[in-house]
Amino acid sequence: MSVDNLVEISDSSSVGDEPKTVQSVERVLNIIEAMADYGGPINLGDLADKVGLKPSTTHRLLNTLLVRGFVEQDEDSRYRLSLKLFYIGNAAADSMDLKAVAAPFMQELLEQCNETVNLAVLDNYQVVYIDQIESNNIVIVKMFARVGNRGPAHCTGSGKVLLAALSQEELDHYLATTKLERFTRDTITDPKMLAKELARVRREGYALDLGERDEDVRCVAAPIKTHGGKVVAAISVSGPSMRMTPSYISNELIPIVKDVALRLSRKLGYQGD
Repeated sequence: MSVDNLVEISDSSSVGDEPKTVQSVERVLNIIEAMADYGGPINLGDLADKVGLKPSTTHRLLNTLLVRGFVEQDEDSRYRLSLKLFYIGNAAADSMDLKAVAAPFMQELLEQCNETVNLAVLDNYQVVYIDQIESNNIVIVKMFARVGNRGPAHCTGSGKVLLAALSQEELDHYLATTKLERFTRDTITDPKMLAKELARVRREGYALDLGERDEDVRCVAAPIKTHGGKVVAAISVSGPSMRMTPSYISNELIPIVKDVALRLSRKLGYQGD
């Protein structure tokens, strides 16, 4: 038995308080990560160079991955990752607790903006607030958004984000069957105007509520996406109009909310921009 083989089947020694790892498993994971970084079919020699192993060792580990269905080989004997890893990644994203994953991002938004941060989902065409961190600002207006509250989606930032993610068929059904109730003079109550606004939301990646549900409240919301771009929730920042001025919303708040929403989405498996 060679020294290379002996090392491969033994546990690597721990250093200090660091946990032991199995070196052969480390090597397999390094191969998977290297193939993912490469982004396409790769030949044995190039892959061996990337992971710092002998071609014979790399080939043996690749054969195991081939047998288990994690790697495929094309007609030119190059290797690529299989969809089995995609399915495993999807399962991991689906099992995540949305509120737990979102919590540090919500806290970050609060620290950046010092305004109330909301997490909301869509249920039966209504917006439902599932988590919130309140601002500690002295002047706080009374807002509809409270954990557990549910209400019309057409007049809130989070609701618009979630409506904009509906399929065209679902959206057409919503617009044809839902009465768009007026809450303030700025509430959108015309289905055609709402459809136009939702198209803008999809195009620009954020939604606004400029006093449409509560007259003195402003809100900026952005979608939270998982693998494949599926929108599962909305994250938003709400506050009084006296602080959330048009210039502050446009120049500062929109970029901040979109950035946090994108990073949270990537945490959930989204790979787009």
